[in-house]
Amino acid sequence: MAKRSRTHDQMVQAARSGVQNIAEGSQASGTSKKMELKLTNVARASLEELRLDYEDFLRQRGLPLLEPEHPSLKRFKEKRCAKLDDVRRWVKEETERQKAVGEHGLSRTATDKAQNIQSGPGSVPVRVSQCQSTTPFSPLSPETLAANAALSLLNLACHLLDRQLAAQAKAFIQEGGFTERLHRVRSRQRSSK
Repeated sequence: MAKRSRTHDQMVQAARSGVQNIAEGSQASGTSKKMELKLTNVARASLEELRLDYEDFLRQRGLPLLEPEHPSLKRFKEKRCAKLDDVRRWVKEETERQKAVGEHGLSRTATDKAQNIQSGPGSVPVRVSQCQSTTPFSPLSPETLAANAALSLLNLACHLLDRQLAAQAKAFIQEGGFTERLHRVRSRQRSSK
């Protein structure tokens, strides 16, 4: 994707918005549970927008969206990448690994023999996995790996934000924040006069 494209700018803004609204929501929690909940919802929506942009990136380029149980994604999750450099290192390792070894842990020749592929003259053996357009014979591109890694991290972030939103909603209903408690005190004082 071109660094100066509109989509690139939108993706950067969605990512920044997600991060900033999480931070602002956390700061607001001391004074208003309602504002904390609102800002966390904005963060969740921003990250959902970013997730959809990554899916569009893959679809528009004809690249596969990997299933959560895809071997490459399983290895990515096991790495527990904490920094961008960790993700870059995983993409490089995975690309090198797939060049050297077929996706299922066998060399191309061993894969062919293990599957008992009978091919006639001029035919090309192809076995499509559950993931769109990937076969044991075609390693995943670095772009495919990076976008799917980002999607994996976004799915985790969205899941955690959903849990946080549920906890914030429960806290708001049960106790409210400073602003809500102050309103209750004022309301009681007005009604007692």
